[in-house]
Amino acid sequence: MAKHTHERGILSNHDLKKPMNRFVYGIMILFIVIMVLTMLYPILMTMFNGLKSNQEVNSFPPHFFPEQWNWDNFKEGWNYIDLVSFLKNTVFIFLGNMVMTVVILGLAAFSISRLNVPFKKAFYFFFLMTLFIPASSYMIPNFVNLKELGLLNSYLAFWLPAGANTFFFLLLKNFFDGIHIEIFEAGRIDGASEVASFFRIAVPLSLPIIFTLAIFTFSTAWNDWFWPSLVMQTEDKYTLATAIYKYVINVRALNTNIKFAILFMVMVPPIFVFLAFQKFIMRGVNMSAVKG
Repeated sequence: MAKHTHERGILSNHDLKKPMNRFVYGIMILFIVIMVLTMLYPILMTMFNGLKSNQEVNSFPPHFFPEQWNWDNFKEGWNYIDLVSFLKNTVFIFLGNMVMTVVILGLAAFSISRLNVPFKKAFYFFFLMTLFIPASSYMIPNFVNLKELGLLNSYLAFWLPAGANTFFFLLLKNFFDGIHIEIFEAGRIDGASEVASFFRIAVPLSLPIIFTLAIFTFSTAWNDWFWPSLVMQTEDKYTLATAIYKYVINVRALNTNIKFAILFMVMVPPIFVFLAFQKFIMRGVNMSAVKG
């Protein structure tokens, strides 16, 4: 018969027999439950408010569950704004950012990690220093550069800055450092060039960190509204977050319950994306801590 092995946690069954340990364990569980409820409350509140009538949403004192479940609010919210069109723009930006991350940042990180690049330590610490520069300080120079290059209102306004993400570069570099050098040496014996070693060896072995960066990139593309509102000047190029901000949150004529219905529809997809790739995310986070 196969033996089932269980990993020993912080407290074993023997430890839990002691009253003080059980008390501490109960406090830990209580804090976890409080954290879970705190995170679930905004999502559930948005969903239930989206199911209420507009009069019920604005009534006082408020109540959590709707008195009458108005499912037509979601249909009305879906017809109010062209979510699919804005979603396509968001996904297109995300895919371009991922290509820049894997190809540009990946090759740069691979060069610093595995190739004999002159002064590579100096380059590494230079990139590390840029993490201490506030993002708001180079937002205006980036905008001016894109304007002078004629790249405003184009997807390149997102893709080019994605190729200079220092945090992603350091994560990739640190991950490449953990790959055994013998694997690349075996590839060179078989005649693989440095570029071939990157695409055929480094990238397949780096899927955990790539999936992790994909989640970070997706989260940024999905949630960021300020930068797209600066560089995108026509409605057909707006991202989902920018469209929600301009046409839902800032519109006073739209009923509050319809606003909540639209916001809940926008909140759901990232949750499913996280659940689908949870295994890769946690593995990548555990394996990609940046070394100082």
